[in-house]
Amino acid sequence: MTIERIYPTGLYRPPTYSPVVKAGNTIYIAGQTAMDVSGSLVGKGDIKAQVAQVFRNIMTALASVGASYTNLVKVTTYLTSDANIEGYRTVRSQFLINDLPASTLLVIKGLAREDMLVEIDAIAVVE
Repeated sequence: MTIERIYPTGLYRPPTYSPVVKAGNTIYIAGQTAMDVSGSLVGKGDIKAQVAQVFRNIMTALASVGASYTNLVKVTTYLTSDANIEGYRTVRSQFLINDLPASTLLVIKGLAREDMLVEIDAIAVVE
């Protein structure tokens, strides 16, 4: 099986891991936060703005391998507060409309930065 590490144009390039790994037909998207391509956090304190940026980042990652949201098979979401669940679900429903993936939602103590409210990682399959 061929393994390819991908650094999509339009995504922040982390120094310590690959944001996208393609192993055969399976695509692994590392946890995406609300970082824009320059590494700046979008939507400080605003769960809806952060979730929207995360889903835009996931779309960029998927597009880099010729995939889209319909190729998603699993997403795992990490929120730093249960008070943000409703806002998360509202925005998620604007991006994931049909062909819904399996999903896990966790409320955790914190993320890599204190001002990050959400992180989502994903798995997709392509033909």
